[in-house]
Amino acid sequence: MIEQIIHSVLLALHNIALVGCAAAPFYNRALVLKRGHYGPKLHYELDKVVEDTLQGNAPYCMVFIAVLFATGIGIPLNHYFFHGAFRELHAVAWVAVGLKLACVFAMMVIMGQIFFGLNPRLREMFATFEAGKAPPPEREKEFFQTRARRKALCETCLKFAIGVLVFSAFIGFGA
Repeated sequence: MIEQIIHSVLLALHNIALVGCAAAPFYNRALVLKRGHYGPKLHYELDKVVEDTLQGNAPYCMVFIAVLFATGIGIPLNHYFFHGAFRELHAVAWVAVGLKLACVFAMMVIMGQIFFGLNPRLREMFATFEAGKAPPPEREKEFFQTRARRKALCETCLKFAIGVLVFSAFIGFGA
């Protein structure tokens, strides 16, 4: 009974993290697409909201990935602790585990590039802008090019997040 309770708690946390991993880039994407309607010209107040929102979501993404990873390890270890062996999986389930892990690691690499490379650079650039004052054209161009790079990486991350959700469904295959 204790094993099932631990398994259920780990699975619930894992599922919440799975949803968070997909929801965060999905909603960030929606915000970025809406912002795109205004073109590559700085609208200080609008762009401040966009940057604050996107960069404010970064810690949540990190937590979701950490929980996903920890519970993904915890679930099989829970079984091992109570039974002295890992659960046998069907070949399809093993392929799903491998693909899911590949997606999670790819998301971690992408998030590292965004959170530790692009976001600090965007924050630094945006700090030089002022409300009601047009930025230097070369600075504005660089800002929107960096944003475009982040957007492309986020689009890729969303695809990997969807992969995580899809491959998760096949881990119970043959059980």
